[in-house]
Amino acid sequence: MRNPLDPKLYDPASCDAETRAINADIIAKLDALPDQWDFAPAIIRENRKAGKGAFPLGPPSPRATSAEIDGPGGRIALRIIEADDPRGVYLHMHGGGWVLGGAEEQDQRLERIVDACGLSVISVEYRLSPEHPYPAAPDDCERAALWLIENARRRFGTERLTIGGESAGAHLAVVTLLRLRRRHGFSGFAAANLNAGCYDLALTPSVRRWGAEKLVLNTRDIETFVEHFLSAGGDPGDPDISPIHADLSGMPPALFTIGTRDPLLDDSLFMAHRWAREGNRAELAVYPGAAHVFIAFPGKMAERGFARIHEFLNSAQ
Repeated sequence: MRNPLDPKLYDPASCDAETRAINADIIAKLDALPDQWDFAPAIIRENRKAGKGAFPLGPPSPRATSAEIDGPGGRIALRIIEADDPRGVYLHMHGGGWVLGGAEEQDQRLERIVDACGLSVISVEYRLSPEHPYPAAPDDCERAALWLIENARRRFGTERLTIGGESAGAHLAVVTLLRLRRRHGFSGFAAANLNAGCYDLALTPSVRRWGAEKLVLNTRDIETFVEHFLSAGGDPGDPDISPIHADLSGMPPALFTIGTRDPLLDDSLFMAHRWAREGNRAELAVYPGAAHVFIAFPGKMAERGFARIHEFLNSAQ
């Protein structure tokens, strides 16, 4: 494994030609679209589902089914893709800045986890901001985790539990783990797969210094996402909002995946070291030149990212 503190990793010259081309295509696509913040969040979500966003959209999985559970704000939908003979369950939180996205928008990526790791996957359709600001999304994810803990053996035939997500989903995964330990005395998840998370909502230096370049997202986007998420109030220094400030003892092994061309780079660098400092196993995988949630963009770098994620989840006991 390459040393994540090797300065060569962060040198633009370390970015391969394919990754540079992918990044240029993302920037060109987004520059050609209207400013998304000219529209209400509900319209941005519809535009994203129509392919008018950064991430390529694949077809929904024919293997996916739905379930509903009771939640603190009403019924919570769960999107489930089952393994034939599951060795465990992967509880997934989607990204989208707590404002955008949906459980059905990454079926193809989740199918890869099902097939490569033998895990049944549950993706949580948590409530979105600004219509449902903090603490709605963490409350829904906590409730989904409690349902899984109570029903994993009966529903999936296994009690081996893993958790993860991308971007805001990685944030929600960590908040969920912390709530389970603090509120319910549960520390039974075997692994956390954390991809490009936002762990400090006061904004780390890499977010503040990024600027306007729209490589998936930029400083203004992240500021706006946080503003929507905390529109009903909340202190970014609260560990339930910014888990980088939490007591992280007793957390499961975690893989932090991040590209060096991601505004949220510092969040993963800082959080991985805090995770390890608290006595937890932490793996930090840094990908030269890769954009935010780069595994969504087909190419050699994405395949490297998937291989590392699958290896990590398969090693979790």
